[in-house]
Amino acid sequence: MVTDDARAASPPVGDVARTYQVRTYGCQMNVHDSERLAGLLEQAGYRRAADGTDADVVVFNTCAVRENADNKLYGNISHLVPRKEANPDMQIAVGGCLAQKDREAVLTRAPWVDVVFGTHNIGSLPTLLERARHNRIAQVEIAEALQEFPSDLPTARESAYAAWVSISVGCNNTCTFCIVPALRGKEVDRRPGDILAEVQSLVDQGVLEVTLLGQNVNAYGISFADPDVPRDRGAFAALLRACGSIAGLERVRFTSPHPAEFTDDVIEAMAATPNVCPTLHMPLQSGSDRILKAMRRSYRAERYLGIIDRVRAAIPHAAITTDLIVGFPGETEADFQATLDVVERARFASAFTFQYSKRPGTPAATLPDQLPKAVVQERYMRLVELQERISWEENLALVGTGVELLVATGEGRKDSSTARLSGRARDGRLVHFAPGDRDVRPGDIVCTTITGAAPHHLIADADVVEHRRTRAGDAHAAGHQVKTVGLGVPGLGLRPAQPAAKGCGA
Repeated sequence: MVTDDARAASPPVGDVARTYQVRTYGCQMNVHDSERLAGLLEQAGYRRAADGTDADVVVFNTCAVRENADNKLYGNISHLVPRKEANPDMQIAVGGCLAQKDREAVLTRAPWVDVVFGTHNIGSLPTLLERARHNRIAQVEIAEALQEFPSDLPTARESAYAAWVSISVGCNNTCTFCIVPALRGKEVDRRPGDILAEVQSLVDQGVLEVTLLGQNVNAYGISFADPDVPRDRGAFAALLRACGSIAGLERVRFTSPHPAEFTDDVIEAMAATPNVCPTLHMPLQSGSDRILKAMRRSYRAERYLGIIDRVRAAIPHAAITTDLIVGFPGETEADFQATLDVVERARFASAFTFQYSKRPGTPAATLPDQLPKAVVQERYMRLVELQERISWEENLALVGTGVELLVATGEGRKDSSTARLSGRARDGRLVHFAPGDRDVRPGDIVCTTITGAAPHHLIADADVVEHRRTRAGDAHAAGHQVKTVGLGVPGLGLRPAQPAAKGCGA
């Protein structure tokens, strides 16, 4: 928990505040946790290091899902050793899933590290840094269970217009390839009032889009940290509908659901709630029923495809994305062909495709018939080629259609050379567009027409039809940082419902 010691930690040396930098690896959970780490450090008196400058404190928020996570972390730490040797007051902290897994072993491989903390006690970071600096000895603190819900911690948001909102932490599934439940613990859900209070606070600060975040969002309602409260299987659908009553909230997304627990009431809530975006990220992992069973994924390919069909029947223009694993132990060419067949039938807008990564501590790591790297690589390339063809075909079908974009920052690598800006469509697709002579800012809303397509993005070089300046755009232009601190049940309730913001051509 955030103790008085943590809040009173005094990092300034003389009259100069110490600076920090947080480097993030892995999933959206880690990205949001890094916002909390930034909020904690700023509350304790640190200030964010300017881009391109050396920070007094560098925090690595790590991932343990992929096999190369260890080497990437320790390689990046080693790059800081010359700075550490030149300035003994410079500190390095390692947190997140890899820290939770490896614990004291982090110091064995990287003796320059000052603080190691786990996924369950990120609120301890300021105190541990101060203790390590005062005692001149590394501090390791790994809690075995969640000490407080992370959303009770101060948070310094990266964006003025879009925000993550955690609805749960942990996971009760036992997928044989996944180490996350061992590192994040059993699922614990936030109460709906707490979630809606946080969303309301974000909207009050100008945020237009929230993404509801959980390891398995559609299991929400299984546990409100109270064993005497029975499971509410309709809780997630009800939460989506409640988000539709928050005035000024224009876009709601969620990630990630699990096919085994995805129910029709969620589809109905998505279709009936105007600010819930027409997009769904639904991890498939494999199209082979035999491999799904070996993965302990409690659904089969036809059930998965049935969910996709029902979503598209209710929301015809929904963009559906997925996760896929190639080369799970024992996967045959026939199993892999089954995956290709499902991908062809599902017509995903895009897919996050991974080569199976053997992780010590997972059941799959001890399975026989681990596949040779060359076989996995060859199958991976075939799957990527198929999905890129489908993505391109699906994107080409959108050329000539109107699109509403929430203007983003930092998403287009070539924007400066092409004089384009970038934004996200309501269905989540990335669009690079020509603003013309309009003063368009990140956080604003524009409507334009799609003129070109590629597998991973769309182009809109037509004239902007509509440009709506927003409070989010004002906040971004002013450099305002959205912050949340220890939110509980709302005292004033929700604002009255308002009509959904109209899209292009409405």
